[in-house]
Amino acid sequence: MIQVRNLRVDYDDVCAVRELSLQLKSGEVYGLIGPNGAGKTSTLRAIVGLVESTYGDVLIDGLDIAEQREDATRLIGFMPDSAPIYEDVTVWEYLDLFAAAYMLPKQMRAPTIAYYLQLVDLFEKRDSMTNQLSRGMRQRLMLAKTLLPDPKVLLLDEPASGVDPYGRALLKDIMRKLGAAGKTVIISSHILSELSEFCTSIGIMQKGEMVISGSVDDIAAKTVGRAEITMEVVTGTEAAWSVLTGNPRVGSPRLEGTLYSFAFDGEAPEASELLRELVSAGVGVASFARRKEDLESLFLKIGAKEVS
Repeated sequence: MIQVRNLRVDYDDVCAVRELSLQLKSGEVYGLIGPNGAGKTSTLRAIVGLVESTYGDVLIDGLDIAEQREDATRLIGFMPDSAPIYEDVTVWEYLDLFAAAYMLPKQMRAPTIAYYLQLVDLFEKRDSMTNQLSRGMRQRLMLAKTLLPDPKVLLLDEPASGVDPYGRALLKDIMRKLGAAGKTVIISSHILSELSEFCTSIGIMQKGEMVISGSVDDIAAKTVGRAEITMEVVTGTEAAWSVLTGNPRVGSPRLEGTLYSFAFDGEAPEASELLRELVSAGVGVASFARRKEDLESLFLKIGAKEVS
């Protein structure tokens, strides 16, 4: 759905994006992570055609954004960071204005607006003036506006900026629903906790370059290689030690009281097989938990700084 090849964006003598390539399919929710100034916003604006790339190709569902811009941009919904909102209209009027601009059929405008207001939990605010909304509500209103034309591709720049915990939880749920509906979503942020629970894949940028990109599990395997398992035993401590030290997937087991912890080079099926082996050896296992590396740990291991 989105193909970016060798993208470069220069501002005078500053290179904001350098040789960036990316390919995302339908249903993918992609987290673009990086500190402020990493090139995330320039990347999104180049994809949507708001800034001219120095060179490189951007294709949206096979349409070249440079040569078929009008057709390509019809497929895209773009939500910039802190976009201005008209202050002298109600929430409903604001969305109705854009529904008309997006050329939604008149008979479809009211039900479409109502649907998206309910999705972002602003339906009860439909008659409120936009200047009465909190910062988080304004962000949610902008998201509803972006979703009105039902775009296939969504580019969201720091959408949780200034949003309260309820709004962040709601945003996560909406992103999951969009991915399940087959939308292709790129959501940029420097706040990793926003992305870790719903992104299917991530890219980490620094100084205009894509440091690493792929599924969270693939990146964890490349950068960390092993998950961490913690296991509490109630009987068979010696048998557990024998099984663990004899398993080639287990690294550096540690025992504190009745609690084992160890690195494990394997996925869920291999972890399940290890648990079966322990139980067969007579080990009484009270708990067995496999912890994958989280996004913030990956981010720091790769070397990016200024994490919120």
